[in-house]
Amino acid sequence: MTFTVTPIREDFLEKVRQAGLDDLGQPVRQLSAQGGEPCRDVRRRARPGEKILLASYCPFSFAGPYREYGPVFVLAQPEQDFRAQNSFPPLNNNAEDYFKSSVPLVLRAYSAEEHIVSAKLVGPEQIKTEVSEYFMQDEIDFALLRFAAYGCYALRLDRA
Repeated sequence: MTFTVTPIREDFLEKVRQAGLDDLGQPVRQLSAQGGEPCRDVRRRARPGEKILLASYCPFSFAGPYREYGPVFVLAQPEQDFRAQNSFPPLNNNAEDYFKSSVPLVLRAYSAEEHIVSAKLVGPEQIKTEVSEYFMQDEIDFALLRFAAYGCYALRLDRA
């Protein structure tokens, strides 16, 4: 694989869980999961009844026209046995899969200056190939994935 999954920022997780504020400084929403919400911190789907938080997250470092905030679900309490921080979410075709084969994603490639270089709609099974192809281009520094329908932030992918 030519890329690594960049974990969601620890300072963000601490702020939403302890202070109850997101990257826009607004209060997070505390929810009881219906089941199936994509939890960004553990890269799996929420289980029914799990306590989760809904908050705005920004994976960008610089101010600029392409800087975005996106909604994310995270567990209200950290999952102690979650260790695969830089791994790509598995595609096992089960209820807890972070990516569902029927759910399209928006894949955007960015320069080091955080300008969009390219974008396309992809299915989960296409991500690895498409991102690897993006990283063969020198001007592409990282890629972001969002769930297409609701716009939830899914992953940041950086060169390995």
